[in-house]
Amino acid sequence: MNISIFDVIGPIMIGPSSSHTAGAVKLARVSALIAGKPFKHVDFGLHGSFAKTGTGHGTHLALLAGVLGITEEDERIKLSPDIAEERGITYAFHEVELDDVHENTAVITFDHHDGTSTQIVGCSVGGGRILITKINSVNVEVSAEQPTLIMQQLDKPGVIARISRVLAENNINIGLMRFSRVAKRDVATSVPETDQRIRPEVIDRLAALDDVLWVTVIQ
Repeated sequence: MNISIFDVIGPIMIGPSSSHTAGAVKLARVSALIAGKPFKHVDFGLHGSFAKTGTGHGTHLALLAGVLGITEEDERIKLSPDIAEERGITYAFHEVELDDVHENTAVITFDHHDGTSTQIVGCSVGGGRILITKINSVNVEVSAEQPTLIMQQLDKPGVIARISRVLAENNINIGLMRFSRVAKRDVATSVPETDQRIRPEVIDRLAALDDVLWVTVIQ
């Protein structure tokens, strides 16, 4: 495991904990970006250490702040309940027991205004770093440390090639790509991490590809 001096110092943040506070903010903020639509209610299921020690570390405030778009170094983290109320967003916290997951794991469920819902499972792994492990029951690995596309498409021959071609034509290099699917010829999820930021026009081209269902980006 490679450790840098920045891992030792930790992120710029409002404390007290890089994993329970800063990591929780980032986890929730990235989850809201993945959900991608306005929401009226959000439910937080807390597992392990998040559930047992979260109150003392401000994890509840941090998670709520994150889904509201507040960042790790923003002093408004402690005001997140007031901000949620101003925006008409309701929320609930409860404890969950999960198997084979990190101790700092949250199940975040967004209820959208259009009647749909999105569920994100992820964890805070320390030092302000996170890992998204599931999107609507589809296993993924999203660290959000590089510009990252999250795409759902039909599992057909040639779809990944067309996605790669669009990125190559726009001089965007894929550093790492993860792929998962529910079953053969069903819905699949692609997660390319890139060396360059992904411009809006590139996202539009990807979304317009045949057999691509939806695209979101974390810059």
